[in-house]
Amino acid sequence: MLTALLFDLDGTLTDTDTLHLQAFRKLLHDHDGRELTQTQFNEQVSGRSNGLLFKELFPQADAAQCQALAERKEALFRELSPRLEPLPGLLPLLAHAEQQGLGMCVVTNAPRLNAEHMLQALGLIERFEHVLVADELARPKPDPLPYLTGLQRLNAKAEQALAFEDSLPGVKAAVDAGIFTVALATTQPAERLLQAGAGLVIDDYQDPRLWTLIESMQANP
Repeated sequence: MLTALLFDLDGTLTDTDTLHLQAFRKLLHDHDGRELTQTQFNEQVSGRSNGLLFKELFPQADAAQCQALAERKEALFRELSPRLEPLPGLLPLLAHAEQQGLGMCVVTNAPRLNAEHMLQALGLIERFEHVLVADELARPKPDPLPYLTGLQRLNAKAEQALAFEDSLPGVKAAVDAGIFTVALATTQPAERLLQAGAGLVIDDYQDPRLWTLIESMQANP
């Protein structure tokens, strides 16, 4: 029986990777003239939490400097995203979930300020019971803790939930939490998402295979 939907944010509710890439490119160029390719971004940056990521990007910087650089990058991202568009089919899915009384939460590696900004820019800030920010927990994705925490907050069992993700760390986190994971092919090739453990890969929420899955889970008490 389906009782809960857990959503990543970047690349899952809205396609933001191009904006994040632009923000990272400006930050690195302004800091030390570095370039960042699309491939480097896809393989080394996308979906990761800032804590570990900025230590890798700026190995000579101390913790306070890494934090300041991360905050600058996120400010750049927010400047680039005053308005955001939900992925096709998302709004009907949220409406269906509300109609059916399904619990819903966001589980994201994004900082709290970014998460709230994006949900406001999408007009979705009131649609989710909880917004779980991985950096506020002991361990971010790819650890399953953020998704296990989401299940606890929704009082849901893993086998009665669906997770929606777009990144490899996110897919691993959700799968390791025991949740059937639907991957959005917005930032990674379908093959890599399937290799990471996704049970279904879709381009957007209009895919009829998703609705078949939802109907199947709702039909089985």
